[in-house]
Amino acid sequence: MEQAFVKNQTATFITAANLLEHWQGHRGLTRRVIEVFPEKDFFEYSIAGMRPFASMVQELLAIAAPGLRQIVGGDTEQLNEHLDHQNSKAHLLALWDQATAEINQLWAQIPEEKFEETILAFGQYEGTVWSTIFYFIDNEIHHRAQGFVYLRSLGIEPPYFWQR
Repeated sequence: MEQAFVKNQTATFITAANLLEHWQGHRGLTRRVIEVFPEKDFFEYSIAGMRPFASMVQELLAIAAPGLRQIVGGDTEQLNEHLDHQNSKAHLLALWDQATAEINQLWAQIPEEKFEETILAFGQYEGTVWSTIFYFIDNEIHHRAQGFVYLRSLGIEPPYFWQR
């Protein structure tokens, strides 16, 4: 019996558009978590030596759009988690919204074949484009979960995690 082998055939289980929609669903949920934090606690509250949630949000902002700028343009940016937040949750929410719009704009510039390329994100972290984007999403979920713990310890019900 003769077997036919097909080389270089890949199956797509998720489209780039589906992945962006998934990520933006997470970003929308994280935004709602930011919104429900009391202003003072957003910048000051911590448990067991963890950073305040505002610091975690600054990290997420330092990764998402700057990381995609590197993927699209090839220029490596330094990872800068110390944004001028002006001690204002509204200011960080505005930066979040700007990053969300920039992500959509940049995403449209990523050709399908680019997702398989290897990059060195922020000049430090090697992986494929798709695995790097998954890291961006996973990191956001991780920090949002910490925000959920903070909110619950403050007696505040966080948004439902499945409502993305």
